[in-house]
Amino acid sequence: MNTNIKPIAIGNMLRLVFCLMVLVAALTPTVPKAATALQQSDSIDLYYFWSRYCPHCKEAKPFIESLAKKYSWLTLHSYDLVGNRDNQKRYLEMAKRLGRPANSVPAFIFCGQMMVGYDRDETTGRELEKKLLSCHQPAINPHTEMPVQFNLPGLGQVHYQDFSLPVFTLIISALDAFNPCAFFVLFFLLSLMVHHRSRARMLVIGTTFVLCSGIMYFLFMAAWLNLFLLTEQLVFITAIAGLIAIGFGLINIKDYFYFKQGVSLSLSDSAISKLTARIRGLTQTGDWATMIVATLILAIAANSYELLCTAGLPMVFTRVLTLNELSVSQYYLYLLLYNVIYIIPLLLIVVLFTLTLGRKKLSESEGRLLKLLSGCMMLGLGTILLLKPEWLSNMLVSVSVIVGAVVLTAVVAFLQKRNCRSP
Repeated sequence: MNTNIKPIAIGNMLRLVFCLMVLVAALTPTVPKAATALQQSDSIDLYYFWSRYCPHCKEAKPFIESLAKKYSWLTLHSYDLVGNRDNQKRYLEMAKRLGRPANSVPAFIFCGQMMVGYDRDETTGRELEKKLLSCHQPAINPHTEMPVQFNLPGLGQVHYQDFSLPVFTLIISALDAFNPCAFFVLFFLLSLMVHHRSRARMLVIGTTFVLCSGIMYFLFMAAWLNLFLLTEQLVFITAIAGLIAIGFGLINIKDYFYFKQGVSLSLSDSAISKLTARIRGLTQTGDWATMIVATLILAIAANSYELLCTAGLPMVFTRVLTLNELSVSQYYLYLLLYNVIYIIPLLLIVVLFTLTLGRKKLSESEGRLLKLLSGCMMLGLGTILLLKPEWLSNMLVSVSVIVGAVVLTAVVAFLQKRNCRSP
């Protein structure tokens, strides 16, 4: 067995992830920044598309009209879309020129960019006002500070916010990959294969299992994606997703302190016994073809048992994904990126098991710790989905929630360990 397999595999995986991140960032249409779409005069045109039946439009209208009165350089063009084909056509054409769908109101188009939706005057309203001001200031002051950009070969100048969604994808999928249920099944499968002392057999079966699990996970997330796309106009869907994530998070946190007591998202004893029987049958299979087919069947069965255990973060991610205006192909590119990152730790486990013949296994305490981390993340992200879903489009907020979950998990684990040592 080639002992260089570990560094080569890790290096290739990291290169693949980076290329996918650059690809999805390059193919994701971002709203042009005000400084790159400056108007050549002091006057700024704000096109406001709304519906008389839209409650958020009614909330936005007084603030929008006050902006036009407050700033003499701002010209407001207000269009009610209800029963007016000309206004509807104008909205479709203007949104199309910006590469955006015209399927939601209220919508604000100005300075070559487009904002959709309205929360409150203090949040969305101030954000809109800030963008209008930053759009107007360069027109009268060419020395105004430009947004931070950097150069990528082949892509040109890229703003740091263009990578907000790819970075969010990277972090969520990487943390989701450390899934105690997936780890348990894979560790158990590989540990039984150690007795055969065949590295080739272990590598083939382990890799086949992980790749099939990745495909199953992709299909599972695609189902979430299509559900959210079909119901994206229903505001309460985001709140429901947030509540489910909060519920899953609280159950996982409970499992850290009271493992498998009461309601649990862990694999049940009956599921474990069924998977154990399948795995034992697989390890006794002789020929390669039968072994691979049996591995595929095992992966499908294992992922069906893991469904509730792994549902939380993919649901949160796909809901956040649908809150961004992307094309269908771009949605699936993000799912692909997520799942490539998701299977990397599992593939690394296969490689390490193959090299060491199973000297490292996942302990119950480590599994509980992973549940605590997953629970804290789902609790934080679910709370934001419920109360302020627009915050998840901000990379700093998303990263802060995840870092906070990691820190909180470390603190709780430290305190728990110290209490156990106390007499």
